[in-house]
Amino acid sequence: MQIKILIVDDSGTDRLSIKNMLSEYYILTARDSEEAMSVLEEHDGVDLLILNLNMPNMDGFQVLEALKENERLKEMRTIILTNHDELDNEIKGLKLGAVDYIRKPIHMDALKARIDVHVALLRAQQAIEQQLDEQTITFDMVFEQAPIGIAISYNYDPEHPDEAIVIFNSVYEQITGRTKEELTRLGWTKITHPDDLEEDMKNYKKLQSGEIKTYSMEKRYIKPDGSVVWAHVIVASFNLSNSKQYSHICLVQDITERKAIEKALKESERSKSVFLSHLPGLAYRCNYDRDWTMQYVSEGCFNLTGYPSESLLYNRDLSFKDIISPEYHEALWNRWEQILAKRQPFKYEYEIITATGEKKWVLELGQGIYNEQGEIEALEGIVLDISDRKVIEDTLKFNNEHDRWTGLYNRDYLESLFVKDVRLKKGIKKALIGINLSPVQLLTANYGFQYTQNLIKKAAEALNQYCTHNRLLFKAYENSFVFYIFDYKDKNELVDFSDVIAKTLEPLFATDRIGGGIGILEIEQNQNEVDIDLLMRRLLIASERSVGLFGKDFEASFYDEKLEAIVNRERDIVEALNAIAMGKNTNDHLFLQYQPIMNLRTGLISGFEALARLKTEKLGLVSPIEFISIAEKTKLIFSIGEKVIITAFRFLNKLKEHGYDEICVSVNISAIQLLQTDFADRLFELMREMQINPKSMGIEITESVFASDYETINNVIEKLRDAGLYIAIDDFGTGYSSLARVKELKVDCMKIDKMFIDKLIDADINKAITSDIISLSHKLGHYTIAEGVEHDIQLQYLKEHDCDKIQGYLISKPLDEEDAIKFLESKNKHNYQSNDSSSYR
Repeated sequence: MQIKILIVDDSGTDRLSIKNMLSEYYILTARDSEEAMSVLEEHDGVDLLILNLNMPNMDGFQVLEALKENERLKEMRTIILTNHDELDNEIKGLKLGAVDYIRKPIHMDALKARIDVHVALLRAQQAIEQQLDEQTITFDMVFEQAPIGIAISYNYDPEHPDEAIVIFNSVYEQITGRTKEELTRLGWTKITHPDDLEEDMKNYKKLQSGEIKTYSMEKRYIKPDGSVVWAHVIVASFNLSNSKQYSHICLVQDITERKAIEKALKESERSKSVFLSHLPGLAYRCNYDRDWTMQYVSEGCFNLTGYPSESLLYNRDLSFKDIISPEYHEALWNRWEQILAKRQPFKYEYEIITATGEKKWVLELGQGIYNEQGEIEALEGIVLDISDRKVIEDTLKFNNEHDRWTGLYNRDYLESLFVKDVRLKKGIKKALIGINLSPVQLLTANYGFQYTQNLIKKAAEALNQYCTHNRLLFKAYENSFVFYIFDYKDKNELVDFSDVIAKTLEPLFATDRIGGGIGILEIEQNQNEVDIDLLMRRLLIASERSVGLFGKDFEASFYDEKLEAIVNRERDIVEALNAIAMGKNTNDHLFLQYQPIMNLRTGLISGFEALARLKTEKLGLVSPIEFISIAEKTKLIFSIGEKVIITAFRFLNKLKEHGYDEICVSVNISAIQLLQTDFADRLFELMREMQINPKSMGIEITESVFASDYETINNVIEKLRDAGLYIAIDDFGTGYSSLARVKELKVDCMKIDKMFIDKLIDADINKAITSDIISLSHKLGHYTIAEGVEHDIQLQYLKEHDCDKIQGYLISKPLDEEDAIKFLESKNKHNYQSNDSSSYR
């Protein structure tokens, strides 16, 4: 028997989809309710009507009313189509005679299964009503082979199910998980979920009373193991014309899987709704055209743009292009063209202009939607407000590229810009002019850090006025600035500009009577890569050389080959020191020589000053003045300094082995070593390990170190002195100590600088102040050692004015270990006394 089905829906897409899914049946279609009534008038035998309630002109409810009044059509089964969550419309439709409902969006597999149930019901009714000998398909075949559960009952009473006559097909047993015997004994009320039973009983009583002829519902059956199966149930009165009558028929379809899908879909819709409501922007679907014509815009459009979403739909009031800041129109279009050609996801940041004229930064994430032919149907995505993020990014970018105090570009930005320009601006002259204001540090001790920083800020403001498109100013180091200049004429232009800098800065620092230096470094024009650290170091060397050059401040100094040699030599020294510090086996080595110190009262050698020496394979002997300052600058002084101390301790132990327990050895210690928090503890640890008598050990510190951190260093040397070590101020008279501070120093000895000793050979020796230094030292409770004694006239003067000890070439040059011991033996061989006042105490 052919089943005729009429589909009535104003959506051509839905009509076609349903027709294709039900292609095994004879399908009629109608675009609206009026056309549907015409089709029903023209075609007899339409078995099933699928009717959309929401249509223009004559809606679905009016069709249901018309069917009830039409004698020929009132028995026709009608299934209504409703939108999701239209419960009231579903109830109203069922009351008007519909036997079932299907919700949009339509799940086509579920629709097919639902229609199959109704078709099976139709066929069962028709088969039973016809005479068996006239049927082409027997009732038993329909009953057992139907893909749905079927139960037919006669005289059924829910209170006494076992008294009824009920037959079940095998599918009904499979769905409920019960045997025919169990189903007969329990009845459908006992296996129905309690939450669904009330609605089921209410409908069943209406069916029994004749108030309704059929009803359908979704309900749950409870299986023997306690699990639940969801089913779509259609129940109808079932009366035959012969003497044996059945009270009702029940058709059951398992929809457990569909319910799970619906639940997931509902959760997905809920999640989507939550996502869109909290989205800091809008979601969209639009045409791929230059207006970005919107097919859909989420409600977040208003908060983002100030325009309601409907104003953008199909460009009603304005297009999305009108909102995009004009400078991004072409870039945005070109970017979409690129990614769509490669079928890649879209990501782009740009600015929009809101309804109030405010500019906002947005991030668009999207993708192309393609049809089966690979053509672009639409674009979909989201547009997010990233204005706050952009503000943070801009702030971070500014902080990363600028000096916090002066607001000038910093060294990091100079490096990135310079590296880029070297690559892109080939053939263009480029130069760096460094302004070195390191002398300003001398003011910190007297006026404080804030005072000097304010001076630096004033200098930055004064220099910043000379910035142009090809002349940029940077704060490169703590107390220095750098002008990056490109596309200039020649060296004379650099010199002239340096003169302008000098004339600008001199008045700022005149009151404080300090100056600075200016270094100039020209860059090779056709370099592909540069070492920015090397360039900055060269510039620093040039500017430092310029400080006080020729007795004049802010005199410009070009970096030249001579300075290049200085840089290369410094690099070689650093490499040698680094290898020595790491204990590498090279031909570079650090060693000590020992210069004897003689007691003028006894004529005996009382001690030695340990002097560090560096000899490299490449440079030969390197002056301590040179390599010590480099070691301090590179912080290699920590490891190098410890090696010097350990070597001096070994020499002391050698002296003990030769019986010279009273001979002392002094070691020069730099300020940064003393400022190490664990310096004293580490020194004591080494002394314990090597069994050194503290009274045999001396520390020499240059006077100038007290200018950097007087109190801290004084505390350290007091700790060393309390442990038994003697402390000497080296090069006294050349530093910055005031008399007040000299009195407070926790030291034992003052070593008079060679500069004062050299003056003792001048014609008018009476003008020498060396005797005053000796007298001052004695009054402060210190003894004195004169350095650099080379002539008898110096020796006689020092004896006459009670200098305690001397060292210098008149006594001996610095000696290697073995020579020092031999010299000691020769000098103190017969008249060394254990109670000799040569002790430093």
